[in-house]
Amino acid sequence: MATETEVVAPVSNGGSKGCCKYGGPGYATPLAAMSGPSEKLIYVTAVYTGTGIDKPDYLATVDVDPSSPSYSSVIHRLPMPFVGDELHHSGWNSCSSCHGDASADRRYLVLPSLISGRIYAIDTKENPRAPSLYKYVDPKEIADKTGLAFPHTAHCLATGEILVSCLGDEEGNAKGNGFLLLDSDFNIKNRWEKPGHSPLFGYDFWYQPRHKTMISTSWGAPKAFSKGFNLQHVADGLYGSHLHVYSWPGGEMKQLIDLGPTGLLPLEIRFLHEPSKDTGFVGSALSSNMIRFFKNSDETWNHEVVISVKPLKVENWILPEMPGLITDFLISLDDRFIYFVNWLHGDVRQYNIEDPKNPVLTGQIWVGGLLQKGSPVKAVGEDGNTFQFDVPQIKGNSLRGGPQMIQLSLDGKRLYATNSLFSSWDRQFYPEIMEKGSHIIQIDVDTDKGGLTINPDFFVDFGNEPDGPALAHEMRYPGGDCTSDIWI
Repeated sequence: MATETEVVAPVSNGGSKGCCKYGGPGYATPLAAMSGPSEKLIYVTAVYTGTGIDKPDYLATVDVDPSSPSYSSVIHRLPMPFVGDELHHSGWNSCSSCHGDASADRRYLVLPSLISGRIYAIDTKENPRAPSLYKYVDPKEIADKTGLAFPHTAHCLATGEILVSCLGDEEGNAKGNGFLLLDSDFNIKNRWEKPGHSPLFGYDFWYQPRHKTMISTSWGAPKAFSKGFNLQHVADGLYGSHLHVYSWPGGEMKQLIDLGPTGLLPLEIRFLHEPSKDTGFVGSALSSNMIRFFKNSDETWNHEVVISVKPLKVENWILPEMPGLITDFLISLDDRFIYFVNWLHGDVRQYNIEDPKNPVLTGQIWVGGLLQKGSPVKAVGEDGNTFQFDVPQIKGNSLRGGPQMIQLSLDGKRLYATNSLFSSWDRQFYPEIMEKGSHIIQIDVDTDKGGLTINPDFFVDFGNEPDGPALAHEMRYPGGDCTSDIWI
């Protein structure tokens, strides 16, 4: 049987241009990034699609500088030119994968619209506090040229190109999913994967040129997930449980890894940041497992469950047991800690992963969820007694929904969290945030001994937005972060 091995390969840019002179975007190494400046702004996708408010989604600029008079508030809103986009994830046109290329410039924030299919390019350089729309890619042109729709994750490549995962075809079938390749000015080039090498389902992806590999994950068919979550759709085969291992940059699927019942709905995926490492993690949402993947000595890839969040027996809910629902996670830039959320249970966790095979729980805090005190839903312990979790108020505000997207400061000491997953799922599981809007909170991180505590002075309330309550999703710093930048 193949055994796990680590291969330290020479620095390579996977056949990309120019990465030989320093002066490009980002940082030379993940550890160098940790010494970068503290964040002062965060860009946040804010959604009206699906809320009943007939307004365009927008990009919010949030002041996160404690010394600023506008700290902990939205200071700018850039509405998109259309209604009904469902802004979701975001990425950059250029990042640390191009650090050695002086001609590269981290200027444009890439905003794929999950429902409409438009892909916006937002200029953040001219005025970082008030970004502007540069251009957008038309969904009809994308579909006509590539057959792709429902764009999700965007990553910058060392070539200056942009790669976007697309979750289906125009009709919402998973069968048409794949990867859209854009040039540096957001012109459509083609599909990235070779013909006949499309994934079973699409969602997230991460590439690692030193191991000549890209791995992608599986959510489900857009025609299923866009209408809300139906457990029967899992049994009907409309949701995924596979990892797709591709050659990089070749685009050939080399291996299909079936995670089985322990890996239902594998969503976010991250390699360790140190580019010589041949291991990383994927969060399985429905099974609520953190799964480690790694390379074998025969160049194939394997996996193992390293953290399991047990479902809780509950009363007054739609099912007798409630999964944690791991919907997002990230890895600190020094590869010491992993952080993940349980959107339904309501907790954020910190694990030490210095031994990636044996993560150790070092911090846990409840910041929302269906089981907080005052909720009609109660957990049932092994002794038959019911219990709920204490969730703090922040600046007099009760916390709504559950922790969903997270972002970590470069130095690893501040963790930000939003609480909206996707409008139709928000409406189904947390109708309160449809009425009262999202919020952003900040959690202080102990990076010495481990531990998580609420920052009582930070609370950004999207329930008080000028056009009504909005849903806040993914967050990005102008200078890049641990989920946008890939080192090669």
